[in-house]
Amino acid sequence: MPETAEAPTQNESQQAPADDRTRAQSVEFPQAPEGEASASAGQLDILLDMDVPVTVALGTTEVPVRRLLQLGPGAVLKLEKPIEAPVDLYLKDSKFAEAEVVVVDNRFAVRIKTITGAGGSEG
Repeated sequence: MPETAEAPTQNESQQAPADDRTRAQSVEFPQAPEGEASASAGQLDILLDMDVPVTVALGTTEVPVRRLLQLGPGAVLKLEKPIEAPVDLYLKDSKFAEAEVVVVDNRFAVRIKTITGAGGSEG
């Protein structure tokens, strides 16, 4: 009876060749010297000095496209928030605080009332 070649089992067909380039080996890493913590702190200082854009949302409204196309100089869009309601402060798309609008040196400014944290309630 002639011998037939058996198909490799699933485990055999998935194994990579057993040479040194493909064999996993365990590695031990040395402990980091304690002096490197100050280098990390210096890198953190770079981040702490970066400017990030903060968006202040006074309110929102919905208008039909027909009305939107009719807007021009002097047009007024009424927002849903009353004048005394706090405004929302965002970092990217995440609300992080609520504030009130104030005027400082003839410019709009905001006075932070509450910090909601990243991913705070949407409102």
